[in-house]
Amino acid sequence: MLNLNVQPTYERVMLMRIFMICLLMLTSCTKPKVETDPEYKKTIDEWHQRRSDRLLTETGWLNLVGLEWLKQGKNTIGSDPSSDVRLPADRAPAYCGTMELNGRVVTLHADKNADIRFEGKNVSDMVLGSDADSITTVLELGSLRFFIIQRGEQTGVRIRDLQSPLLKAFKGIERFPVDKNWRLEATLEPYDPPKIIPVPTILNTIDSSRSPGAIRFEIDGKTYRLDAITESGSDEYFMIVGDKTNGDQTYGGGRYIYIPKADSLGRTVIDFNKLYNPPCVFTSFATCPFPPLQNRLPIAIPAGEKTYGHH
Repeated sequence: MLNLNVQPTYERVMLMRIFMICLLMLTSCTKPKVETDPEYKKTIDEWHQRRSDRLLTETGWLNLVGLEWLKQGKNTIGSDPSSDVRLPADRAPAYCGTMELNGRVVTLHADKNADIRFEGKNVSDMVLGSDADSITTVLELGSLRFFIIQRGEQTGVRIRDLQSPLLKAFKGIERFPVDKNWRLEATLEPYDPPKIIPVPTILNTIDSSRSPGAIRFEIDGKTYRLDAITESGSDEYFMIVGDKTNGDQTYGGGRYIYIPKADSLGRTVIDFNKLYNPPCVFTSFATCPFPPLQNRLPIAIPAGEKTYGHH
């Protein structure tokens, strides 16, 4: 190590200048300048505003107040604490009827005094379509909405309250600064045939998803890949992504992103500024998939949404 105290004044000054130049070069390499483009930022901000607005709609995630799993046979419905499908005490009668589960088929037997409705009309006995069917039967009871969901072998009742306090408490989602450097050219490496990949969920189950291929891209000269998922009727790929910000600045269970489907040459774009939180960030009544092992990046992606609330 040089002892600067014994160097002539001129040499000390020159060494200090060289040291500062090296330090600045190192800093510029490890912290690239955020690329701001007003028009691009406006596009991302508008996209994020639409995403936030959807959270406040009737089908958004902020109004979930319950999730009950049905057992085979009869399941009681109501606000009574002993109910199999327990509804909020200040929103529903103690007893509203039963839901009978036979295999995967659910039949409602509504109590005549409960005033349960479907599409505004009072109902009594009816078979309920789930979210796995072409039409989901959404039942109405005052401000409550509840319907059947299928998750693997499990059949449940998801409950919404259109007057949930979370709706009024929502003030938006914190994000990393919009940075065009995180909009990357990418290439689809197709699987022939498409591959079935295992996807873990918060229910401690493993779902099977169809992947058309891996999305290849580069960051700082290094190549990375993420398995894409094909969703029926969508013109985009869906990806569940983990990175080194998870559990600190972002949700520990990873984040989601949609990207355009590849063109005829396999080209697409992945814009990490559009990484967004899973529903489990907002509610404990969601059933989120987590990143498969191959989609957990060994680097930090400081782009997109940060975590929300206490999750």
